[in-house]
Amino acid sequence: MSQEATPRLPHRGRCLCGAVQYELNGEIRFASHCHCGMCRKAHGAAFGSYGGVSAGKFRITQGQEVLHEFESSPGVTRSFCSRCGSPITWTSDEHPEHVAFTLGTLEAPPAELPGMRHIHVASKAPWYDICDSVPRFEGNG
Repeated sequence: MSQEATPRLPHRGRCLCGAVQYELNGEIRFASHCHCGMCRKAHGAAFGSYGGVSAGKFRITQGQEVLHEFESSPGVTRSFCSRCGSPITWTSDEHPEHVAFTLGTLEAPPAELPGMRHIHVASKAPWYDICDSVPRFEGNG
């Protein structure tokens, strides 16, 4: 019986076209499925899935010149690949110690993520039903 090996550090990720690449040299500290309107628009989906890492542990290793930033609301900056449009990160002036990155861009996602939760579910798309047992936090976004 074989078990899938847990990815070791650093975790690596990239955008759809591969122009932007990054690595995480620290453990993923939290994870969420965000249902706010901005995350739905940024991802073109029912929610955006993010992991969080200490800011000093996240590093762009390739493509800084094609990585663009957008201030989606006061104090919140999102980055994305200007070639393929893949969302890469968001950061907040309120919590400068963390970088949130899009979980779907990881090359080898871990089987389990710490603290996974649904957030801003009061703003969720009305056509999407949350059917899992992951904890939910109402909030508006």
